[in-house]
Amino acid sequence: MASLRAAGVVVSALFLLAAAAGGASRAADWAAEPVASARAFDGQAGPSSINGKARAAVTWRGGPITASSGEVVHVFVSDLLPAETPETWAEFLVTLTHGPEITSLTTRLAPLEEVQQLCGAQALGCYFRNEMISLGEPLIEGGATAEEVVRHEYGHHIANHRVNTPWRALDWGPKNWSSAAGVCARVSRGEAFPGNEGRNYSLNPGEAWAETYRLMDERKVGITTASWEIISQSFFPGEPALAAAERDVLSPWTAGQKVVHRRVFGKGTKKVWWIPVATPLDGNLKVSATLPRNGLHEVALVSGNRQNVIRRAQWTGQRVKSAATTVCGQRSLFLRVTQAGGLGRVTVTVSTP
Repeated sequence: MASLRAAGVVVSALFLLAAAAGGASRAADWAAEPVASARAFDGQAGPSSINGKARAAVTWRGGPITASSGEVVHVFVSDLLPAETPETWAEFLVTLTHGPEITSLTTRLAPLEEVQQLCGAQALGCYFRNEMISLGEPLIEGGATAEEVVRHEYGHHIANHRVNTPWRALDWGPKNWSSAAGVCARVSRGEAFPGNEGRNYSLNPGEAWAETYRLMDERKVGITTASWEIISQSFFPGEPALAAAERDVLSPWTAGQKVVHRRVFGKGTKKVWWIPVATPLDGNLKVSATLPRNGLHEVALVSGNRQNVIRRAQWTGQRVKSAATTVCGQRSLFLRVTQAGGLGRVTVTVSTP
């Protein structure tokens, strides 16, 4: 959520909504879909839902706008914000750190009263199916700015257009950042709660990602005074996490890497073959070993200290052994092939996140 600098001021609900990428939602879709719990600065505010009737009742001006960058963005501003123009906000949007996903977003800006009618009683903004609703005016007494809210919500839009197999980027954050932030390991220890918009909102990595994106983008334009008040300090991003976030935006992960290793076991060859496996990102890891005729080799995935067996490959074919596991915080592993039975060529394929 957008940060606030005055205690007691309502913080945005800025909902993380589990929705696949697609076209702009219709009013009926918004009315039918439940939304996660809203959250206030002083605690959980309770469940909320998007009010489709209120959305349809707002008078908007705007539409597709060709920004100075040449990109076409869809921006609408409520008539209750006469000082704001869709064109000004279109120019602001294209200054954000972004990729091609920007052209699929519809942005609507409104005063606080209308935002809370649309998004929930404690909300400063929300995001759902390629549509963002945001506060379009600053809160009084040092509260959140509209730019903060838009940046946070755009972080959700980026996650909606990124891949983090085997997890949902909306809930876990995109691949590079979630790996740098140790999301998988945190979840396994019960220290992070993907998709939780209620009592564990401050430990929701999807929201931590959106705040990290906001902070990263603000720093790129020279803003270094923003606070970090609604997400756990354990998620506050250092430089590696900020750099990972930028990669997720500009050079996003799309698929893992595959490396093939070959070795011939002969009478004078060492019986144990250690293959180092670099795992800078969390996700699915698969190993397949094709053994020589009559080969009975043991194939095992081993921890980086070469002490602990993580997974032993099993027979999946006449001469093939395979194993699969999830990289969850380990940044280096080994594959150990121990010769047994027939001699000859062994071909190992390692697929990493």
